[in-house]
Amino acid sequence: MSNKQRLTDTIVRNLALPDRDNVIRWDCDVKGFGCRVTAAGARSFVVDYRRKADGLQRRATIGSFPDWSTTAAREMAKRIKRDVDLGADPVGEQAAERAAPTVAELCARFDAEHIAKLAPHTQQDYRSMIRNDIVPALGKMTVASVEFEHTERLHTAVTTRAPVRANRVWQVGSKMFALAIKWRLRSNNPWKGIRRNREHLRRRYVKPDELTRLTKALAEHRSQQAADVFRLLLLTGAREGEALSATWDQFDLTDGIWTKPHTATKQRREHVVPLSAPARQLLDRLQAQRNGSPWVFPGRDGGKPREDLKYAWARICKAAGIANLRIHDLRHSYASFLVSAGFSLPVIGALLGHATPATTARYAHLFDDPLRQATERASAIISGQSAVEVVPIKGVRREG
Repeated sequence: MSNKQRLTDTIVRNLALPDRDNVIRWDCDVKGFGCRVTAAGARSFVVDYRRKADGLQRRATIGSFPDWSTTAAREMAKRIKRDVDLGADPVGEQAAERAAPTVAELCARFDAEHIAKLAPHTQQDYRSMIRNDIVPALGKMTVASVEFEHTERLHTAVTTRAPVRANRVWQVGSKMFALAIKWRLRSNNPWKGIRRNREHLRRRYVKPDELTRLTKALAEHRSQQAADVFRLLLLTGAREGEALSATWDQFDLTDGIWTKPHTATKQRREHVVPLSAPARQLLDRLQAQRNGSPWVFPGRDGGKPREDLKYAWARICKAAGIANLRIHDLRHSYASFLVSAGFSLPVIGALLGHATPATTARYAHLFDDPLRQATERASAIISGQSAVEVVPIKGVRREG
């Protein structure tokens, strides 16, 4: 009896089970099409073909019976054989797809080869967005299969809860896929073309009465280590990440110098700044309390720097009765103190470590009041008046 006959659902359902392994009952109408049945009773449709490029024999699995009817499986077998005649290789393509890197694997490489070179605080932000936003949405997809609609959907989803964070996720994702192109994992960037959310620059500064309350709240806070970080930020205008990643070998307390390495600064270059007497006193006190850790603000185990300041800052602001003041606003406030003391934008930019004058120019509006005072006094001299009342310019706000 021939092993080939036109397969039907009835024939497939009643195929005898082999004693072990599996056997294939071939169809007589479509060459290479058959049904494989195992000793356990599983039945699935297959099609054999020879790869056009080199004649290599391949076997593709179409699907299981009865999920696939015999008629539908036969039609699929015909389609596969037509595609093979045109140069396709379904089995090879499936194997290549299974071997293709996923977005989660791309994230791991991006972390090792790019994020690891960034400043510590930036590393923390990037990893948070990858862990909480990018991997949950795209992680299981292959790098090559991600399309614009997927990244746009992710950006929209994050926008509903945090518009600014959505833009940061865009930056991380766009950079990561730009490197994927460089690493020859795909040919285009699926993040290109996404319209980012409008961002408004904040102009929030610590006001004199707030500074008094903030100083009191810092003194009374239960974690004086956290309070000391905020004091250092107020006294130096440093970024939060620069302070948290600071090690004792960066400081020369005799000459009053803080040398921030390029790995810790946003502009990726060494930044040397002088320390004021209060800043040196603060650091002298911290050094006297040093327990052997290389970090100025060590974490609990001493092997890593302290990381979390968010909750401490929230409690301090609540105790001080201050609303809508971010940790980064301490840096803005330091700049405003310099303006009030009469220092120029180039000096302010040098102390803050700005890479370009344009970055420092955001503080130019703070010069409005000193300029008004200067012109009023000049006019008093010219007009011969002995004294002139200085009226603050209306509309100038020192908070956002």
